[in-house]
Amino acid sequence: QVQLVESGGGLVQAGGSLRLSCAASGRTFSTYTMGWFRQAPGKEREFVAAISWSGGVIYYADSVKGRFTISRDNAKNTMYLQMNSLKSEDTAVYYCAATRSINTVSYTQYTTWGQGTQVTVSS
Repeated sequence: QVQLVESGGGLVQAGGSLRLSCAASGRTFSTYTMGWFRQAPGKEREFVAAISWSGGVIYYADSVKGRFTISRDNAKNTMYLQMNSLKSEDTAVYYCAATRSINTVSYTQYTTWGQGTQVTVSS
């Protein structure tokens, strides 16, 4: 089973960019579907983006489509989330997660989670 560690969060002005990374331990990273989720204060955790083990299948939430890009480098055991044109409503703790399920966007299907990284967008 993999262990996940997010990094790259911070404070950015609206319209700016950030790149989140999710580093995974273990040799089986390339066999997992990976996802990004976020949770704002007082709100439920919501799906942001997911990527299949090969990178060939990608899903985005409508709220981030066209602004965020998910990618992975299996040789480096790392997944990324490039976030552009950030808005104040993107402010949240961002979590990366792994699942053996095939290409799912449901957080209930993800079995391994990182500790989260805070993204704050000032308007």
